[in-house]
Amino acid sequence: MVDKDYNSYIPQSFAATTLDVLNPNRSVIVDMIMVQLLSIIVCMSMILVFKGGSMPSSTISYFLVGLFASLIMLTGVYSRITR
Repeated sequence: MVDKDYNSYIPQSFAATTLDVLNPNRSVIVDMIMVQLLSIIVCMSMILVFKGGSMPSSTISYFLVGLFASLIMLTGVYSRITR
């Protein structure tokens, strides 16, 4: 019976690349969260600026609550980064 070497089945560089992609650093995850929050803030602001006149007041209030919540979350993430 021949003993197989399973370490040579997948090339070492491919395994390292896979681990880098599937297990990102913490800073990468925080950056992705911040980008998502910034995009929410920009999109909601643009919707309010350009379509706010034709929207009902209840929808505008929902947008303002969402915008305020996004700003609070972004501030929380940013304060944890700067510690």
